[in-house]
Amino acid sequence: MLKFISNKGGGTPVNFETAILDGFASDGGLYVPEHLPNISNEQLKAWKNLSYIDLAFEILSLFIDRSIVSEMELKKLLKDAYASFEKEETIPLHPLTSRKDTYVMELFYGPTLSFKDVGLAFLVNLVNFFLERKNEHLSIIVATTGDTGPAAAYFAAGKSSLNAWVLYPKDMITEEQERQMTTLPHLNIHPVGVSNCPDGADDLDLVISKLFANKRFKEKLQLSSVNSINWGRVMMQTVHYFYGYFQVVDTIGEVVHMAVPSGAFGNLCAGSLARKMGLPISTFLVANNKNACLHRIFSEGIFSKQNIIETESSAIDILIPYNFWRYLYFCVDKDGVKIKTWMEEFKNTGVVKFDAETFESYSKGYLSYSASDDQTLAVIKEIYDAEEYLLDPHGAVALVAADNLRDQLGDGKIICLATAHPSKFPESIQRVFGTDKLPAAAKHHSIEKAKHLCEKVHLCDHSHLEEALMNAMESNWDLNRLPL
Repeated sequence: MLKFISNKGGGTPVNFETAILDGFASDGGLYVPEHLPNISNEQLKAWKNLSYIDLAFEILSLFIDRSIVSEMELKKLLKDAYASFEKEETIPLHPLTSRKDTYVMELFYGPTLSFKDVGLAFLVNLVNFFLERKNEHLSIIVATTGDTGPAAAYFAAGKSSLNAWVLYPKDMITEEQERQMTTLPHLNIHPVGVSNCPDGADDLDLVISKLFANKRFKEKLQLSSVNSINWGRVMMQTVHYFYGYFQVVDTIGEVVHMAVPSGAFGNLCAGSLARKMGLPISTFLVANNKNACLHRIFSEGIFSKQNIIETESSAIDILIPYNFWRYLYFCVDKDGVKIKTWMEEFKNTGVVKFDAETFESYSKGYLSYSASDDQTLAVIKEIYDAEEYLLDPHGAVALVAADNLRDQLGDGKIICLATAHPSKFPESIQRVFGTDKLPAAAKHHSIEKAKHLCEKVHLCDHSHLEEALMNAMESNWDLNRLPL
């Protein structure tokens, strides 16, 4: 049976179910499989024409032991998870006519219109499946820069085994993203708008880390997370890299590059691990906005935190790409001691300068770019004017990176990941066209409906968030356990 261990080297190996329900490893590290499966060219050829769900079944079966989730149970979980997606193919690919051999992977056809639906549709259902089987209850807590929160809340809504606390930096996400959380009427969904977050959602992640480190609180509230700290999110997201590759190639082994709008490195970590498993992606383009946390890592070998810059691509306004540590673990011969040392160095000093050998190991097969807002908005307008196709600001960041790094790539097809629907960013789209009138492609019926619904939300200032949140969560937990 495949076991899961901390990338910091502490604790004891656990099974798949424990890794999923715990979220963080016992030593505060991130769970990783003891080894990654090795997928042969023969397997890739056999998978090429599978549907998204059938492909997901094959890939997830490499990580999930049949004694934990049976073949029939896994197939049902996947079928149920993606039943609410708008497109039959789950993740369509759109060829651009104004760029040679360039495709947009449309990851926004889930119910909350972002790529976070792809991972969370399955993960939340899986967590609920485990809890119902054990007759247990869990509190999940997530911080969001605008897309994780709505997806986590949507898929947790109404599930009696789950309470979902969704934290977001007030006034640093769009109203449309906020309303996707605050208009849900379900009693088990608790949006928390936090004011005065100088570092955005990174401030919220620090508070969440403290709650996980509080043993009494964690055990009482049965605390877990479905952020991309959870192995289940990363595992599930490997699937769309395989699927996208299969959709654009004629033969396995064909050169393909992928441009990924990147913040916390969760999505790109999944792609990186897919390549280590055998998916023949030639180059990953790390598409940062001006916060550039990953651009510094991949161009300078420096992991550092700088002041946050609010950008048009707000969902990747991230300062600390914590999933990079998970990927790096597999680049340094699974040396947890090194990972723990670097993580502590960053915690104490705010910066890590990697040695030349480590930098070469993790940066091979990657190029990075930091896109400005002007470049982001300009490429949205250019593509719309040329082919009446509307990108959201995050897909635009990916295309900006592809345009600027294309000469370094040589031959090969390019897939740009579009991670959200443009309807979630109307103010950005208005700035693109210089008018309040939005094109039809910038609207979605679910977003319009949410504008006319009542909101419910907890409001809190960051200066006392930890204490206030503990009080609210414990009060809710105790109240729900009083006898009727």
